[in-house]
Amino acid sequence: MNIRKRAGGVVGIVAMASIVTLAVSGCTRGGGGGEASDGAAEASPGITDTTITLGVTTPLSGPTAGPGTCTVAGLEAYMGAANAAGGIEFGDGKTRTVEIKTYDDQYDPQKALANFQQMVSDNVFAATSGLGTPTNRAYREAAIDEEFPQVLVMTGDPLFSDQEESPWQLGFVPTYLNEGAAFGELLAASGDDHKVAILSQNDDYGSGYVEGFKDAIEGADNIEVVKELTYEATDTSVDAQLTELAATGADVFFNAMSITPLVISSLQKTQQIGWLPSWFLPSNTSSPTAILEPGGATAFPGIYSVSFSKSAQSPAFAEDEDMVKFLADLKEFGNYPDVPAFPHCVWSYIVGATLEQAFENMTEPTRDSFMEALRDISDFQAPLMLEGTAVDTTMDGQPAVSTVIVQKYNGKGYATAESFG
Repeated sequence: MNIRKRAGGVVGIVAMASIVTLAVSGCTRGGGGGEASDGAAEASPGITDTTITLGVTTPLSGPTAGPGTCTVAGLEAYMGAANAAGGIEFGDGKTRTVEIKTYDDQYDPQKALANFQQMVSDNVFAATSGLGTPTNRAYREAAIDEEFPQVLVMTGDPLFSDQEESPWQLGFVPTYLNEGAAFGELLAASGDDHKVAILSQNDDYGSGYVEGFKDAIEGADNIEVVKELTYEATDTSVDAQLTELAATGADVFFNAMSITPLVISSLQKTQQIGWLPSWFLPSNTSSPTAILEPGGATAFPGIYSVSFSKSAQSPAFAEDEDMVKFLADLKEFGNYPDVPAFPHCVWSYIVGATLEQAFENMTEPTRDSFMEALRDISDFQAPLMLEGTAVDTTMDGQPAVSTVIVQKYNGKGYATAESFG
C-alpha cells in the first residue's frame, strides 16, 4: 500500500575507498537494535515481518514541485511493481512489501526538518529519494542523532557521502563537483580559447558546481573565467546579473542554477539582450521539454549537461525494454500518466532498484544491518542507467552514482558530447 502524506495530512499527488562497517550500538534510538527474547536482533522502528516503511520529504508544491513530484513517482513505481509481484525477499529470509509515506517540504528547510520529526513519530524506517541540498541538510544532524538512515537522497552535496561526518547518510546523484568537473574537462580538452561567465546559486549547491569546474580547468591556458556572479534561491529574477555577464562577451555561460522558472527566464532574457553563448546546465535543471523548449534553447550554439541515466523523452530509448517497463510502472503504480519531463522520475526508479539490492542483503531487520548492506553494493548496473555508469556505494566520499557523461542538446533530447563545439 502506498500512503501519500504531507506533514499536515493525507493528500493525493499526481504525479573510492574501503568499505567501513558501521559499529552496532546496543540499541537503536526510538526502539529496536537490541536483542529479542529468542536471541534475534530486535527490529528497528518501521519494519515488521511483512512490511518496511520508507519516508520521502521533497517539494510537492512550489517552484520545484515538478522534479520533486518525480522523486516520489519513480520510487512508488518501482516499489509498487515489486509489491504487486509479491514483495521483496530480504536477507533474513522474510518477504516484505514496501510502504511509502510522502511529505511536502516546498523546498523549505524548516518544513523538511518538521517532516523528519513527523517521520520519527510515524515510525518510518528510513528517509530516501527526497530532493534538495538545503532541505536534506536541514535534518541531517537530527537524523544522525536518531541513528536514522537518510539515504539515496537527491543532493550532490559531498557531505552526505562522508562516512565519518555523516554515518547515517548516503547521497545518490553525482556530486556537484563531479558534474562541474566533467564539463570543465570537456571544455579544457577543446584546445580552443574560451571566455567563461559564471552565475551560481549562493549556497553549497552553486559553490560545489563552480569548485568542480574550476578544479578541472586549472592549468588550462585556453580557458579564462571573465566574471562570476551569484543569486539567491529565493530570487524571482536574475535579469541584472545576466545583463552584467553579457557585457563581458563570454562565449560560454556556466549557469549553476536549481530553480526551474529562473532557468527558463534566463534562457529567454539572454536572447532578448543578444547574448548567445554556449551553456552548461546542471542535470536537475536541463529538461528538454520542461525547460529548454519553453526557453527557446535552440537559439544557442550549444546547451550542455551531464547524465547517468536514460532519458524517457529520448526517441533513442523509446523501444528500450527497461524504459518500456518503467513507463508502464510509472503509470500504474506511480500515478504519473505522462512521459516525465524531469529526470528525477528515472532517478528515483533507480533508487528503488538500489534499495532492493540492500534489502536482499539485510541479515537482520535493523537500521544497522540495512546501512551495512547498503554500503556494500558495487558495479550494480541498475535499470535505466547509461552504459559506462553504475551504482557503487563502497567508495567513501562518493555518492551511490559518481560517474557522469556530458551530453549536448540536439533540439529534441540529448546526445553524448564527444567534444565541445
